[in-house]
Amino acid sequence: MVFDDILELLRNFRDRRDWLRYHTPKNLALSIAIEASELLELFQWTTNADEERKVLDKKKKEIEEEIADIAIYLLYFCDVAGLDLEKAIREKIAKNENRFPLES
Repeated sequence: MVFDDILELLRNFRDRRDWLRYHTPKNLALSIAIEASELLELFQWTTNADEERKVLDKKKKEIEEEIADIAIYLLYFCDVAGLDLEKAIREKIAKNENRFPLES
């Protein structure tokens, strides 16, 4: 899996703090949604692509932190749920290829 090294770091971090007991599927799903909302909040009140680009430039570090939080909770979720994220992504890409074929 592409994320094996990162997942090992995350497990080590989590386990040294005895946080596995809090990492239930519901709690992790909630955490993903909360962090995604925090990412969205950074773009609150923008009304066009130019303003969004300015936010990207001005708040790059904050955005990086929010996307890291989302990815971390997603990896924890997959780990607890026994899901293979890489496989799920590949299968979804294949499904979307069929669902949205290129126009000829």
